Amino acid sequence: MLIAITGGIGAGKSVVSRILAAMGYSVYDCDKRARSIIDSSRDILRQISDNISASVVSDDWRLDRSALAGIVFSDGEKLRILNSITHGAVRSDLANWVRERECFEKLLFVETAILYQSGLDRMVDCVWEVTAPKDVRIMRVISRDGADQTSVERRIVSQNISGFEPHRNVREIINDGVTPVLVRVLGLLEETDSVV
Repeated sequence: MLIAITGGIGAGKSVVSRILAAMGYSVYDCDKRARSIIDSSRDILRQISDNISASVVSDDWRLDRSALAGIVFSDGEKLRILNSITHGAVRSDLANWVRERECFEKLLFVETAILYQSGLDRMVDCVWEVTAPKDVRIMRVISRDGADQTSVERRIVSQNISGFEPHRNVREIINDGVTPVLVRVLGLLEETDSVV
């Protein structure tokens, strides 16, 4: 069974992923894997250079992620183009990752901020959606990344899932700094274990 851990920036997906990893579960981190895929593919870097901006890819094939983020999070069309370039490669990589593990592990997890936009919702059996109030999320990202409030708010807007049909099997994990996350994760694992 493949379960998505999702939620907007600053909601606390990584907290849930770290809990699961500490318990011995395998978690596919879409952000980290996407970085690795992009960095190792001149074809993807060339497409980014050609379709988004030549200024974000250096002559020695290094991606300036900060400059790229500045472009795509202020231009919805450029973000759509970037996603179209990278999402297929990530879906393929995730499918291979699952095939390598599914014979040995009955529960696998994938952490992603853009579950629906990436098409990964069609690959998972269940969604654990991590939520937190918007002001809490903004403060977490400002503190974590040193970002300014305007850029964080732009990233939140870019992750908007309106227009997508919600997954048929969604469970919520509240991560507001007050509600105990570990208790909820353990409860969801117990619930999931009973149906696997």
